[in-house]
Amino acid sequence: MKIKDLLSKDGVNLNQTAADQNAAIDLMVALHDKVGNLNDKAAFKAAIEAREAKGSTAVGMGIAVPHAKTSAVKKAGLVAITVPSGVDYKSLDNLPSKLLFMIAAPDGAADTHLEVLSKLMTMLMDQNFTKSLIDAKTPEEFIDIIDKQEDARDKKSAPAEAAPASASAPAKSNLKFLGVTACPTGIAHTYMAAEALEQCAKDHGISMKVETDGSGGAKNVLTASEIAEADVIIIAADKNVEMARFDGKKVIKASTADAIHHSSDLIDRATSGNVPVYKHTGSVASADSSFDNESAGRKAYKHLMNGVSHMLPFVIGGGILIAIAFLLDDYSIDPSNFGSNKPVAAWFKSIGGTAFGFMLPILAGFIAQSIADRPGLAVGFVGGALAASGATFAAPGGDIPSAFLGALVAGFAAGYIVLAIRKLTDGLPAALEGIKPVLIYPLCGILVIGLVMCAINPLVGALNAWITNVLNGMSSGSIVILGAILGGMMATDMGGPLNKAAYVFGTAALATASQNDQTGWMIMAAVMVGGMTPPIAIAIATLIFKNKFTENERKSGPVNFIMGLCFITEGAIPFAAADPLHVIPSLMVGSAVAGAMSMAFKCTLMAPHGGIFVFPVVGNVAMYLVALLVGSLVSAVLLGILKKNVEA
Repeated sequence: MKIKDLLSKDGVNLNQTAADQNAAIDLMVALHDKVGNLNDKAAFKAAIEAREAKGSTAVGMGIAVPHAKTSAVKKAGLVAITVPSGVDYKSLDNLPSKLLFMIAAPDGAADTHLEVLSKLMTMLMDQNFTKSLIDAKTPEEFIDIIDKQEDARDKKSAPAEAAPASASAPAKSNLKFLGVTACPTGIAHTYMAAEALEQCAKDHGISMKVETDGSGGAKNVLTASEIAEADVIIIAADKNVEMARFDGKKVIKASTADAIHHSSDLIDRATSGNVPVYKHTGSVASADSSFDNESAGRKAYKHLMNGVSHMLPFVIGGGILIAIAFLLDDYSIDPSNFGSNKPVAAWFKSIGGTAFGFMLPILAGFIAQSIADRPGLAVGFVGGALAASGATFAAPGGDIPSAFLGALVAGFAAGYIVLAIRKLTDGLPAALEGIKPVLIYPLCGILVIGLVMCAINPLVGALNAWITNVLNGMSSGSIVILGAILGGMMATDMGGPLNKAAYVFGTAALATASQNDQTGWMIMAAVMVGGMTPPIAIAIATLIFKNKFTENERKSGPVNFIMGLCFITEGAIPFAAADPLHVIPSLMVGSAVAGAMSMAFKCTLMAPHGGIFVFPVVGNVAMYLVALLVGSLVSAVLLGILKKNVEA
């Protein structure tokens, strides 16, 4: 099948304008509906949006290729639009998209759209070709340009189908390179990276074959003899690939973006011969198939993001349900039990609290899974749960939680504990191989992580007690300084010892407050505004400084407005966990400013929780809102200054 078989002139709209990504999607969905490719227009758009939620299909260089395979499609088809002024399609390179294709394929059909897309992707690597499409004056000219390019490509590759793509040109070098490209969705970046590497190697006169690990399965698979003869192997992948076959070979590790945008650098490095030899450890599917030349920071970041991405839905879903509980409850019934006074409110809070309860085990479990593959999951889950409960040797049922910082420690500790156990058991008889993952790894791993966390949590308890004593000693001193300290503590570890100490201190102060001495109410107000600031600051920053956050972070960021207003500080945890060195200091400063301003304005609060829903009982509420806004803006600006761009 050729591309023009799926693309009619009625499915091409040139020189369009689109305000944003959603507007561009609407234009292309309407084209599919117009040419009769759809059974259900709304369902098809929902499928497109679901695919975009997994990551933008903008592949960079001004190109976007949204696609979906769903029963809402009547027949496979392709439509295209050009937007010469560009549209923000949330591309990883932050460049506006000017050339957009949308592919539709029906459920149950062969992966026609993937085959067409892989061919289209490689063609779009030619910038002269893409420019000619953007400059096309009529749909007929647009399709004719594609058809001629496809024919030229097919003729060029026909004589050497069984050989590497670059083998059709005489090699100027005796070097032989191999490559593997793979991205999480296995479509656009996979094939564009392969094309970039093959073309660059060809330009250098070097023979190169690239295996593409696409969503339709691996294609152009490397054989054992090819691997044995290869001088260097370039792995351009954003997910784990099977690495045992490359043991003892020179291997370069890169991302698909590196291959697309910096393929010449990779080929030059491979040509220099200054490439480390890869030594495989662990099982064939081990998630520890890292490379010696990959920095420890990059490895840790990938492990961390695996945990954060899995934790995020629990934070958002649980947080919003808790917010609904506050909305439905009546504060006047029992201020100390706000959120659970009414049965319907208590139900929402219970469900939301259950989701929140999974947050830390999920974070730790999937960090460990990224390090040690599936055997790390159970050990990480237990470590995260122990961090949440605050279990100690003296109080196994729980004492002082170490919260998300403890869960981070638990996740990394669990992963490397399992790797250590795996290494220690390598010498066991082959007959015991089958019981390792179901008995030895979980039993020994859970035991060791239990010892580790029960040793860490008492230290957290001691820290908590010391902080409380310090705060008690300060309460008679400068009230503004105390407000700044309490506000900053609320943003430090968000549920950990510092946050917990500040909150407990605030609630304890309520009992000592009265109309004659409102210091306790002022302390509680500073604590709550300090806890409301971090999520709101995150939400503002994701809207203003978009290049500082990933696609998923930008989508989930605005939800933090709701969480912040409801005094759910944990909404900021995924962002803090992903980049603690830049995010936590930024949030601490803004919360400290908010807490200090609250104290300076003598704002008071007689409720221990509730966020915006208890603002009617806040003293000097107008200036309290000013403190909240100023603190949030300070943190948001600091995030914009301190955080690196996503690409960096």
